[in-house]
Amino acid sequence: MPTPTASKSRSTALLLPDLLATCGTALTAAEAYLALARSAVAQLAAPGGKVDSKRLDEHQFAAHALSWTATYVEALRRLLDWARRLDGRGQLGEIEQLILQAAFGEYLAQLQGGIALSQGEIARPADLGLDDADIERVLAPGATLMARGNTSAVRERIAHLAAEGSFGHSAIDDEALELFREQIRRFVEAEVVPFAHDWHRQDVLIPLAVVEKMAELGVFGLTVPEDQGGLGLGKLAMCVVSEELSRGYIGVGSLGTRSEIAAELIRQTGTPAQKAKYLPALASGAILPTAVFTEPGAGSDLASIKTRAVRQGDVYRVTGAKTWITHAARSDLMTLLVRTESEPGYRGLSMLLAEKPRGTDTDPFPARSMSGSEIPVLGYRGMKEYEIGFDGFEVPVSALLGGVPGQGFKQLMATFESARIQTASRAVGVAQNALELALGYAQERKQFGQATLGFARVSGKIGWMVVETMAARQLTYYAARQKDLDRRCDIEAGMAKLLAARVAWANADNGVQIHGGNGYAIEYPISRVLCDARILNIFEGAAEIQAQVVARGLLEGRN
Repeated sequence: MPTPTASKSRSTALLLPDLLATCGTALTAAEAYLALARSAVAQLAAPGGKVDSKRLDEHQFAAHALSWTATYVEALRRLLDWARRLDGRGQLGEIEQLILQAAFGEYLAQLQGGIALSQGEIARPADLGLDDADIERVLAPGATLMARGNTSAVRERIAHLAAEGSFGHSAIDDEALELFREQIRRFVEAEVVPFAHDWHRQDVLIPLAVVEKMAELGVFGLTVPEDQGGLGLGKLAMCVVSEELSRGYIGVGSLGTRSEIAAELIRQTGTPAQKAKYLPALASGAILPTAVFTEPGAGSDLASIKTRAVRQGDVYRVTGAKTWITHAARSDLMTLLVRTESEPGYRGLSMLLAEKPRGTDTDPFPARSMSGSEIPVLGYRGMKEYEIGFDGFEVPVSALLGGVPGQGFKQLMATFESARIQTASRAVGVAQNALELALGYAQERKQFGQATLGFARVSGKIGWMVVETMAARQLTYYAARQKDLDRRCDIEAGMAKLLAARVAWANADNGVQIHGGNGYAIEYPISRVLCDARILNIFEGAAEIQAQVVARGLLEGRN
C-alpha cells in the first residue's frame, strides 16, 4: 500500500485545475451542442414549429437520441450546481471533485462519440443531423475533461475513497430531512436488510409487521397534508425516503408508491368527502391501495382501455380484465381506471375508488364478481403481481373520483410527474444497493494474493458506479425540487427516470460481474438486485415512453 503522503500526492495530481470553472465552460459548450441537436431534430419532427406526431414516430430514433442528449446535459448541469453548493459551504472534497470531473469527462465524450440508448442502440451525432465540424467546434472547450477527467486512475481513486466510507455528499441542504433519512436507514438496516433476500427467494409478501412499522414512521403519508393525517412533506422528502427504503429492498420502497399514487389522485382531484374518508386512512396505513390501470392489450396505450363500468342506478357494474396489478390481493382500495363514457380514446375514461376485501393466501380475491391469479416474476417481489378479472363487480357511484365522469385520464396524468420522480428515487436506491454490495464483495474477495478491489477493472467499475449514482441522484432531487415549487416538470421527471433506471441496471449488472460466478448464485443478494433492477426500465412508463415524452416536450419548447 502507498504511504498516506504518496496517496495524497497521487490523488491531487488526478484533480484538474480550476475544476469548477473548467466544468462551467464545458457545460456552456454542451448546452450549445444540445441547442444544435434540438434544432436539427425539430426540422425532422416539427418542421413548421409544431410537433407532427406522425413525423415524430418516423424519426423516433433521432428524437430519442435528443432526449438522451438533453438528459446528459441536464445531469451535468445538476452535478455542477451540486458541486458549487458544496464548494460554497466548504464541503467540496476530493471524492466530490473527482465525481464531477469524471461525469463531465465521460458524458461529454459520449455526446461526441455516441450515447447508448440501450445495449444494442448507439445514437451518434450524425443520427441527430450534426456533422463533424459542428461537433468539434461546439465541444472543443471540453477537450481537457474528455481527455483527463475520467481516466482509469480517476475511477480507481474514486473506488478507494468509497472503500474508506464516502460515496460523496448528497447536499440535501435540509438538516431535518437528513435526520429523517438516518431514521429510515436505521429501520432498513434492522428490519429489512437481514430478511429481504429470504422474502425474495421464498417469493412471499413482505410481512405485515414490517408494513405496520413503515406506517408508524409515516412512510405512507409523507406528502399527505398534516390536516388530513399525513406529514405534509414534499417530493424531495419522498425521494429521500424512497431511496433509503429501496436501498434495502425495492419491494419495501415500492410499498410507499401505492399510497403515493392513490393519495395524489385523491388529494388533487377527489371530492371533499373522498378526501376526508381516504386520505387519513391511506396516510396511517389502515388502507393499503393498489393501482389498477394496465390491461392485457393496452400497456402504455391507455386510450385503448376496454374495461367498462356501466351505471345502473346507484352503482357501476365493472366488466373487463386488468393485468400487472401490484399488491392486488392484500390491498383494500383500487384506483380503478375504466371506460364509463361512449366517447372514444382518453375522453371516455373515469377513475373509480373501488373498495375490496383484503385477500389471504388461500383466497386472494374474496370479493363477488372479481377473480384473479398471480403472475410469477423474476424480481420485484414482496407484493406480487396479478391478473384480475371483473364480471359485473359493483362499485358505488359515490366512488367516482371527483364526482364527474370522463376525467380519469386527466386525473391520472396529474400524478405522472410524482410517480416518475418516485420511481427514479427507487432506482437510485437500487443503484446504491448494487454499488455497496459490489464494493463490499471486492474488499473481501481475495484473488491472486490480494483483494479484487486492487484490480483496475474491478475498482474502475465501482468508481464509475459511484459517479453515475450521484448523477442520477442529483437529477432526481432536482426534479423533486421543481415539483415542490409547483412547476411543471414532466421533462425533468422523465429524464430522471431515464437515467436512474439505466444506472440501476448497469450497477446491478456490474455488481454481478464483480461477484463473478457467485453473482449468478441465488444465495447472493446481488442476484436479487439484478432481477429487481431490470423492471425499472419498464414500469411507470418504459424507457422508450420516457424518451418520447422528453422529446416531445423539448420540441414543443417546454424546457
